[in-house]
Amino acid sequence: MMEYITKYVGLDVSKEKIAVGVAEEGRSKARYIGMIPYTVEAIRKLISKLGMPEQLQFCYEAGPTGYGLYRLLKSMDIECDVVAPSLIPQKPGDRVKTDKRDALNLATLYRSGELTPIYVPTEDDEALRDLVRAREDVKEDELRAKQRLIKFLLRKEIKTPQGTKRWTVKYWDWLDSLKNWNRSASRVAFQEYLQQVKECQQRLKVLEQEIKEQANEGVHAPMIQKLMTLRGVAVITATSLVAEIMSFERFQTPNQFMAYNGLVPSESSSGDLRRLGNITKAGNRHVRKLLIEAAWSYRYQPAVKGELKKRQQGQPTNILNISWKAQNRLHKNYFRLLGRGKESGKAITAVARELAGFIWAIANESDTETQAH
Repeated sequence: MMEYITKYVGLDVSKEKIAVGVAEEGRSKARYIGMIPYTVEAIRKLISKLGMPEQLQFCYEAGPTGYGLYRLLKSMDIECDVVAPSLIPQKPGDRVKTDKRDALNLATLYRSGELTPIYVPTEDDEALRDLVRAREDVKEDELRAKQRLIKFLLRKEIKTPQGTKRWTVKYWDWLDSLKNWNRSASRVAFQEYLQQVKECQQRLKVLEQEIKEQANEGVHAPMIQKLMTLRGVAVITATSLVAEIMSFERFQTPNQFMAYNGLVPSESSSGDLRRLGNITKAGNRHVRKLLIEAAWSYRYQPAVKGELKKRQQGQPTNILNISWKAQNRLHKNYFRLLGRGKESGKAITAVARELAGFIWAIANESDTETQAH
């Protein structure tokens, strides 16, 4: 009977090439196979060279090359993990970094179980995340474009009319009325700055329309609509949360979900001494930002009216009960923390942490109970 020895294969993946290191089961030193082109043919040839598929376990770091390699290996019935780069153990003082050393290090650490795999999204998950991150990028472009325009007007000593708030309809009418320029160079510069802002806003409309369609008809529509029952979590925020988290089932407890978003306090403990510091800011920064933005809405008195009331129509009563409990608890806790002398920013961070717990509860709540009318 043939004995199968598991081979742990570490891949250092770049855009065009892959460095390959292999560590066989046991304590033997990892060996370097070499550099191969990043092509399907070269990967198939490598697999046939290394042994039977059931012997092989591959890993590589998450990075800009995405998950195509993972999906290719899975389609060939080969085990593969994509690992978190930030959680790879580092030796103090080791400052030499090459593709070969990285591949060998990955193989060795993978064999010893010291690498942390990440959740790999489905192609539907990845497409939705691409959409919401594209919107996030355009929002940043819009902010920069607005700042450039404001600074240009400031340099020209052109002041906003008294009583006019920036970016309101009245403000836009005023911008469009600025036509008397002493020099054509200034006129062209102003028009270009203004056009950049308008183009960003047009791009946002396209992306946000698609996000709304995904929220109503996409694969993740039921989950998005459940989260939209929460105050401060409208269509953009709910869709972005679902796109970033992808699967809430991978978090067994709300505390795990809070930790994933970097909203739990850091800790330094020794003996009987236990000190809690600032939040860890580990994990997904996109989700952390969304939660903190949503948390600000809990400053206001609990109420179900307007847009929130519309979003809650047709949702199960058990989901609505969690939403109402969140409003009461988070509003109370915000003012309790302020009363204890906490800064508003720190109080909101604490509210965002608890909001993550309510999001986890709603995401894991069954829809089988009575529907709301």
